[in-house]
Amino acid sequence: MRPILYRASLSEMVVPYGDPAPVHRRKNAFDAGEYNIGTLANPLELGCDCLGEIRYFDAVMADTSGEPYAIKNAVCMHEEDYGLLWKHTDFRTEKVEVRRSRRLVVSFIATVGNYEYGFFWYLYQDGNIEFEVKLTGIMSTGAVEPGEKPKYGQLLNKDGLYAPIHQHFFNMRLDMNVDGQENTVYEVNTESAPPGDENPIGNAFYTEATPLSTESEAQRLIDPFKARYWKVVNPSVENAAGEPVGYKLVPHDNVVPFAQPDASVMKRAGFMTKHLWVTPHEPSEMHAAGDYPNQHMGGAGLPEWTKADRPVENTDVVVWYTFGSHHAARLEDWPVMPVQY
Repeated sequence: MRPILYRASLSEMVVPYGDPAPVHRRKNAFDAGEYNIGTLANPLELGCDCLGEIRYFDAVMADTSGEPYAIKNAVCMHEEDYGLLWKHTDFRTEKVEVRRSRRLVVSFIATVGNYEYGFFWYLYQDGNIEFEVKLTGIMSTGAVEPGEKPKYGQLLNKDGLYAPIHQHFFNMRLDMNVDGQENTVYEVNTESAPPGDENPIGNAFYTEATPLSTESEAQRLIDPFKARYWKVVNPSVENAAGEPVGYKLVPHDNVVPFAQPDASVMKRAGFMTKHLWVTPHEPSEMHAAGDYPNQHMGGAGLPEWTKADRPVENTDVVVWYTFGSHHAARLEDWPVMPVQY
């Protein structure tokens, strides 16, 4: 594989709350689209935010009047140990070989009201690229009468303080270029082989790859029961095994939204309804919920663009991946929430 991932960005982020109380049901903040999360980056400090041999980068932003200003040490780049890279013991010769894993980390942390979000890119020696969000800060809270148990949240003390249930959804825009621009996205599922002459003792299973040819076909959900992943392939370039080169998108922990389909947040953040979207490259399509999520009633972004059902096979594709964190609060999350990965 010789992939080039030449542009990757956080395209959207939304925090839907699941509490219907009047003071909480309106909480559906677009932390990227409404609050402009990049401008809320923290100046990072050695020893706490980042550790080790570090290179810092200042960020130059524009204020509400268009004037430039700088956030010092907004981005941190460092290398860190990550346990084993590989190991093998040859039981015949009793020779042991082991290598440590090192990863290059590029990160920034933003404070959006009560929450802190840490955004971490990890680049590994085996070619893996991983993106991780770290959530911490202070939960948004409410109150009920002492002795009352809230249905839509977790009590934090005996005085009636509680934290509403909520979710955090992120969408990553991955502008792929795997050995050129002629790329196709495949969905790969694992299937059990039926019993028969080819599978006499019933143990056989295999992977099956299906190309996603149009935008409607490429609106997909994760399926851990199929060990589902997606692969961006260049059919015209072969690897060492004589197969098309490709890069694999592996889902980690994920969740679906629990709001009703006609809820306002579902209309405004329609990208949440699918974990995977694929579109042909279009420079004006940068944000999964549209350019102005705080100024439209719903339907903009990916749901609107993909109505055209454009072909996405053997072309310059953009892969959009949605992942969510489900936060049913616990007592240990108060008063300051330990990092949730």
